[in-house]
Amino acid sequence: MEENPYAHHLEGREAIDIIAATALRLREIFAAYTPEEIDRSPGEKKWSLRELMAHLADCEIAWSWRLRQTLGPPSKTETPQLQPFDQDHWGDRYAAYDFASAQTTYEALRAWNVRLLTTVTPDDQGRPVHHPERGDITLQTILETIAGHDLHHIKLLEGLARKENRDTVPSPS
Repeated sequence: MEENPYAHHLEGREAIDIIAATALRLREIFAAYTPEEIDRSPGEKKWSLRELMAHLADCEIAWSWRLRQTLGPPSKTETPQLQPFDQDHWGDRYAAYDFASAQTTYEALRAWNVRLLTTVTPDDQGRPVHHPERGDITLQTILETIAGHDLHHIKLLEGLARKENRDTVPSPS
C-alpha cells in the first residue's frame, strides 16, 4: 500500500496550515446546502453530506489518537503502533448521527488537535511510528495525510457545489 495516498493534494503547502484552515472552509461549503440536501441519500455506495460529515468526525477521532500516540514519551525499544480502521464499516452506522452533532464533534476535535499542533517541533515531525498497512512513517507523514485527506474532501465538495445537480457526493476513496 502507498505510504501516503493523499500527499499529492498538498502541492507544496504546509500540512499544519491546511489542517488549521479546514474546519472554517468546510463550514463555508456546507452553509450553502439546505437541510434536505445535506440529508439526501445520493444512492448506493455514496454518502450523503451528513454521512460525509460523520466520516470527517470519525477520522478526527482516529487522528487525535494517532497524533498523541506519536507524540507520547519516546521508547528506546518500541515504535508506537497505529491501528488502521475500515471507514466503510464505520460508515454503516452513520444513520445514527445528525449533521449538526457530526459537525460540532469534528470542529471541537479539530480545534483541539490544532492547539496540540502548535507544540510540534521540527524534531517531533520526524518521530517514527508504524502503520500496519503503510509501514514505518513519521509524524510528518501523518500530518500530510490529514491535510491531504482534508483537501481531497474539499475538492470533492467544491466540485459538487459547482454542479447544477447537487445530489451526489462520492464516497471517499
